[in-house]
Amino acid sequence: MTASADSSSVSSPPLAAVVVLAAGQGTRMKSVLPKVLHEVLGRSLVEHVLHAVAPLSAANTVVVVGHGRELVLERLGATFPSAVTATQEQQNGTGHAVAIALSALPNVNSGSVLVLAGDTPLLTTHDLSALVNEQSSASAAVLSALVADATGYGRIVRNAAGELESIVEHKDATEAQLAINEVNSGVYVFDIAKLRSALGRVGTNNSQGEQYLTDVIEILRADGDIVRASVTHEDNILGVNDRRQLATAGAILRKRIVDAWMLSGVTMVDPDTVWIDPTVTLEPDAYLLQNVTLTGTTSVAAGAMIGPDTSLHDTGVESGASVVRTTAIGAHIGVKATVGPYTYLRPGTVLGPKAKAGGFVEIKAAVLGEGAKVPHLSYVGDATIGEGTNIGAATIFVNYDGVAKHKTTIGKHVRIGSDTMLVAPINVGDGAYTAAGSVITEDVPAGSMAVGRARQRNILDWVLRRRPGSDSAKAAVADSQ
Repeated sequence: MTASADSSSVSSPPLAAVVVLAAGQGTRMKSVLPKVLHEVLGRSLVEHVLHAVAPLSAANTVVVVGHGRELVLERLGATFPSAVTATQEQQNGTGHAVAIALSALPNVNSGSVLVLAGDTPLLTTHDLSALVNEQSSASAAVLSALVADATGYGRIVRNAAGELESIVEHKDATEAQLAINEVNSGVYVFDIAKLRSALGRVGTNNSQGEQYLTDVIEILRADGDIVRASVTHEDNILGVNDRRQLATAGAILRKRIVDAWMLSGVTMVDPDTVWIDPTVTLEPDAYLLQNVTLTGTTSVAAGAMIGPDTSLHDTGVESGASVVRTTAIGAHIGVKATVGPYTYLRPGTVLGPKAKAGGFVEIKAAVLGEGAKVPHLSYVGDATIGEGTNIGAATIFVNYDGVAKHKTTIGKHVRIGSDTMLVAPINVGDGAYTAAGSVITEDVPAGSMAVGRARQRNILDWVLRRRPGSDSAKAAVADSQ
């Protein structure tokens, strides 16, 4: 089962195109990485936008790229290969960017086009669908919001009848217009033919000397066209321009996701300390304790308990499993398996039903059969361990010879004694034992006891001769009296 932070989507007419503006440098991020590639909960900003518009099933999607376009193109090629890209060599304003995008769609001359920025990760499919519906009986519609602090936003100017008249950029606004708290989100839906016509008449008579897309609204109104505004919550239109806003967006998105999962039947003891990527899947009756981070393609089944203090990435957890104070990457944890505390499961780890990876255990590229146990203080790498086998404390699977990794295969119901070194490649047969403190370098036949250690000898009075006067010597003398 999956849950979405935007589960209340509505149906809307099909779109001819979506245009995502992602060409800006983002200088306030102070980063070599293009702004739209900075991540919030496992997705880049532009990917969040593209995921929000995907359910609208537009016939065409165009992403306008510019600064750092090689990196943006690489990411889009991996995650949204169907998107068309258009390059804005010089950033001469939003109107200019949209004109470049439309030039990539020369044969699309009817229908509606959704235009939005690539740095707005909190936009919801519901809001976008509502905006498309709003535009279905108008030449254009703009998404707006009532905000507590309108600094930096373009103002929505309405006439006495409450109809949208124009959008005025903050830098060009009068004192009276600056007092308006309804602001432009930068998200629009246009009749594409009307948009093409109006863009040809957009000038650069403004403080920035750029072609503003907002001028299209005023042009359409002057032509007598109907333009509407659809109001949403101010959180939804938050753009990311610096690292503080990136963190704010992450916090809002985190809360949306955990709220949606709790409403879907997932228990969270302290939801304020739980972070879940939108790509994670959870089943009802999953149980999350404090300080849990679930990322990538992680999935948690019903009845599994995760945490506290646990981070899982690309990890599957089956029903009834318990995972405590653990870091797991690319692992699979079976039904009623137990993990932790202070455990590290690396890629390729598979724990079978009722298997155990205990405290201070590290496992890599290893498969544990049903009921197999590595209870504590051990390293297991490149291995297969049969059902019912127990690995004693402080056991090391010596899998690397300095050049290559080698595999250890251990059969069913084997008992590996504490402080054993298993030097791969090696096979230990079913039902075999190894003596504690052994270094095992040869195969162990089924049902055998392997002993790989030197015989103990005691050198009497060594401390008295070699450490006279020490606390140890004094204790030894006292004991002998």
